[in-house]
Amino acid sequence: MVLGITGGVGAGKSRILDILREVYGARIIQADQVAAELEQPGQPGYEALVETFGAGILNREGQLDRAAFAQLIFQDSQALSQVNGILHPLTWRRIRQMTEEQPEQLTAVESALFDRQSRDYCGKLVFVDTDEANRISRLMENRGYSREKCLDIMKNQPDRETFLSLADYVIDNNGSLEQVRAQVDRVMEELTNEVR
Repeated sequence: MVLGITGGVGAGKSRILDILREVYGARIIQADQVAAELEQPGQPGYEALVETFGAGILNREGQLDRAAFAQLIFQDSQALSQVNGILHPLTWRRIRQMTEEQPEQLTAVESALFDRQSRDYCGKLVFVDTDEANRISRLMENRGYSREKCLDIMKNQPDRETFLSLADYVIDNNGSLEQVRAQVDRVMEELTNEVR
């Protein structure tokens, strides 16, 4: 089974992934990490990004200058759309390849960006729902972001209604670890019953 896990930045998706890994033995694939591998020299994502944006996005060693590149795309919605248009299909093609070559009983694929196509690839999609204030405080505490940076990143992500329209399940991640764990257990119980 391939289970999609989604939610905005700071929603606490890693908390859900930890439970799925530790309690249910899930293999975890994070779309961001797959995309980062595709952005390495010689990989198709790297080639396409350099072709689209030019060598100015590279550092002196010929690697993608991540900080400068992130600043460029988060300030320019058209550039962000171009990057998503390049990396999104490549990332999902690689994820599909990974799950087909090494099938597991349960694979959880975490991504902040799902569309209809990637959504349909996952058997079910779980939306990790957390209110904005909690998300901002987590990002400021865990990643050292300013409030402005948090809001800037959030405005470039899908809104709550978009996540809800794609999701099969919603986990409220505003409460304690025990409350979240109980919700994950309920989702897994339903999924197990469905598979039987």
